[in-house]
Amino acid sequence: MGADDQADYGPTWYSGVTPLPAPRTPLNYDLDVDVCVIGGGVAGITVAREVVRRGWSVAVVEARRVAWNASGRNSGFVMPGYATRIEKVIERIGLPATRALWELSEDGVQYVRDAVAEFGVDGIIEGNGWLDVAKTPDADAALARVNLLGREMGIAVEGWPTERVRDALKSDHYFHAIHFPGAFQINPLAYMLRLADAAERAGVHIFESTPALAVDPAGVRKRIETPNGRLRAGHVVLAGNIHLGAVAQQLADTLVPITAYTGVTQPLGMRLTEAITFGGAVSDSRYADYHYRIVGGDHLLWTGGASALPHNPKRMKRRLERALRATYPQLGPVEFERFWPSQMGFAVHRMPQIGEVQPGLWLASAFGGQGLNTAAMAGGLIARALVEGDDTWRRFLPFELVWAGGRVGRTVVGATAWWWHQSEIVAALAARRREEFRRKRRQKEQGAAKTTPKTAPKTAPRLAYREVAAARRAPPDRVATGEHDGPIGAPEAKPATTLAPVGAPPPPK
Repeated sequence: MGADDQADYGPTWYSGVTPLPAPRTPLNYDLDVDVCVIGGGVAGITVAREVVRRGWSVAVVEARRVAWNASGRNSGFVMPGYATRIEKVIERIGLPATRALWELSEDGVQYVRDAVAEFGVDGIIEGNGWLDVAKTPDADAALARVNLLGREMGIAVEGWPTERVRDALKSDHYFHAIHFPGAFQINPLAYMLRLADAAERAGVHIFESTPALAVDPAGVRKRIETPNGRLRAGHVVLAGNIHLGAVAQQLADTLVPITAYTGVTQPLGMRLTEAITFGGAVSDSRYADYHYRIVGGDHLLWTGGASALPHNPKRMKRRLERALRATYPQLGPVEFERFWPSQMGFAVHRMPQIGEVQPGLWLASAFGGQGLNTAAMAGGLIARALVEGDDTWRRFLPFELVWAGGRVGRTVVGATAWWWHQSEIVAALAARRREEFRRKRRQKEQGAAKTTPKTAPKTAPRLAYREVAAARRAPPDRVATGEHDGPIGAPEAKPATTLAPVGAPPPPK
C-alpha cells in the first residue's frame, strides 16, 4: 500500500484491514457512452453496474478515488428506513405511500446482502441486527412506535424492555429499545472496492482522478468536460453529493454538508465482551450522537459529533472518548487508535434526493444518515428508470429539492442540532437521576420494613402507604412486560400494552 493510497483512503480502520487497489487511469481521451455517472460512491457505482448489466454502455468519472469519502469511511450500517422519522413521513404522504417507501429501503438492504453473497468474499459482513435505544423512559412513545412499525406497516421489529436492553448493553444510560433484526453491518470500503471491481468486469469504464469540470445538459447528447478528455452521453447521473460544486451548484446548494467523526478504540479484550454482548449496531440518539458497534472482535467503533459547523478534530476526538467512557465506565481508560472525519449531505427534509431533474439529467444524492442500503436502492431505481422506463422513483417526488440556505442555513442547522443535542443530554441525565432516586428510596423502604417489629401497630400502615405511592409515581416500562418496576400497588397494565416481537398478526384477545 503506497502513501498515495493511504492519503486517499485513510487513515481509517477500514483502510488498515482492507487490501487497497492501485489507482485507476484518468480519462485522457474522448468517449461516447449511453450514460455518464459523476461520482464513484455507493449510488454512482450501483447505477453504473445495474445499467451496464441491462446492456447499455456506462462511464464513471470520479475526482479522486472510488469510495474515498463517505461511501468508504462510514459506520457500515445497512438498515431499513430513512434519516427522518417515519412518523413525519406519514404526516406528509400518508400511510400507504410511506409503506411503499419503506419497502424500497428494504429492497436496498437485500441488494447489498445479495451483492456481498455474489462477491463470495468472507469478512465484509461484520454484524447483524440494529438496536435503536432510548435514553429516557418514555414507554408510551416507544409502544406507539413499535405498534406503528409492526402492526400498521408490517415491519419485522421487536420491542425490547429495559431489562433486556441492559442485559445486552450494560449501561444505566439506556432504557427500552426497538430492535430491527433484518439490519446488518459491513466493512463499507471492502464492499465498495468489490462493487467497483464487479462493475468493471461487467463493462463499466471507471476513471479516477478525473473531476467533471462542466456539464452541458442541453440536447440529445450531453457533454461532460474533464481536464484531459470529453464525454458525450445520452443521460447524465449526478452522484457526487456535496462535491458536485460548480458542475451543478444549484443542486449542491440543496444539501447541508455535515461532518461526522468516527473512532476505533485500542483492543479492549474481555472488558468489551463483558460490557456489550449485542453483536449488531446500536444508535442511542435522535440527533446523530452516537452510533457504535464491535469491530475486529475486541475493538469498539464509535461515531458521533455530526455537525454542520466546523470543529477541531482533536477536541472532537476527546469529546467522543469522554462520551464512550461515560456510557461504559467499566471499560476503564479508553482511547481511539484510529480517528477520522466523514462528510455527508443532508436535504432539509432529511430524505434522499432521487429522480430526473430535467430531461436526461438525473440526481442521486442526500444519503447522509440513511444507511448504505438507501444509496444502493437509489442506484437500482435510476438504472431501471433509464433502461426500462420504470417510474418507481416518482415515489420520492413529494420530497422536492429545497434550497438549504447557504452559509446562514448551515449556521441555523448547526445551532439547532446543538440545541437538540444539549436538550437530549439534559433529559437523559434527569431520567437517570430519577431512576437512581427511586432505587435508593426503595432500598431505604425495604430496609426499614425489615427492621420494623411486626407488632408495631402504627408504623406498618404508613410504610404500606409509602410503597403504594411510590409505585403509582414510578413510570411503568410497558414496552417490557405490562407490569410496573416498583412495588405492587399500582393498577395492573392491560394486556394490549404487552409487546412481543411484531410484524405478525396481533395476539388473540
